[in-house]
Amino acid sequence: MNGPLVQLEVAQPRLPEWLRKRHTHFEAVHDLKAELRRLNLHTVCESARCPNMHECFARGAATFMILGNLCTRGCGFCSVPKSARPLRLAAGEPESVARMAAAMRLRYVVITSVNRDDLEDGGSHHFALTVAAVKRALPEARVEVLTPDFCGDLEAVARVLDAGPHVFNHNMETVARLYKRVRPQADYRQSLEVLRFAKKYRPESLTKSGLMVGLGETIGEVEGLLRDLRDAEVDVATLGQYLQPKRRNLRVEEYVTPEQFDAYRDYGLSLGFKMVFSGPLVRSSYMADLVNEQAAGS
Repeated sequence: MNGPLVQLEVAQPRLPEWLRKRHTHFEAVHDLKAELRRLNLHTVCESARCPNMHECFARGAATFMILGNLCTRGCGFCSVPKSARPLRLAAGEPESVARMAAAMRLRYVVITSVNRDDLEDGGSHHFALTVAAVKRALPEARVEVLTPDFCGDLEAVARVLDAGPHVFNHNMETVARLYKRVRPQADYRQSLEVLRFAKKYRPESLTKSGLMVGLGETIGEVEGLLRDLRDAEVDVATLGQYLQPKRRNLRVEEYVTPEQFDAYRDYGLSLGFKMVFSGPLVRSSYMADLVNEQAAGS
């Protein structure tokens, strides 16, 4: 008589040398974290376990995450805590972000958020208030927003754009075929429409989108996504390697070589992007100031 079937967990590919990053600047990281906690602020750098966090914190760069630290969605790649009933919005958060950005003397400020599908406006009003507060505190700084899809509500997108960010970023994250597994509560075409609308509504702003590779996509599918982004008139694309942040998240299917990242960059530039930032450790907000300076000057 046969015994019970045992399902063996398939081992992930071994982490290649090009993804092994030494962490330094521990004192700078500790000081910045302490100040963020004092103001009850969050960064996506910490919540998403970004491999570049130590480097960015040491150079005084951080991506502020507003609308709390609990997300109403359960994307397979993301380590941000999930909850169907997040906490109430903190009324003082926009000013706290502005004070922190001013204290850091930032020339470039990135503001992102969790998904707040529980709110009627998706949190877009709070987003706009934060952009406005940062611009008042740092009138010479450039501001980039990295927004959710607001469930396809283009009025919410317009509300954020009316606050005057210099760069509008919304990440596609992965290719269309993998959406049900990677972003089950999102829609590929809806995200493209958010980006298309943003460019038409505020053509003077740069539009930007990012994606992860190593989740089982093919080269042809990545190239197809890049073509779709250019059809939506997106100016800047970022591509980076997916790294599993926690055991409960999706496993890595493949570690893409630096040479393939270079090939994606070259293909994207051939399509007409102003800038394609492509590499194993690239993240959507990594070196955002330098990336977008190059894109604005192209």
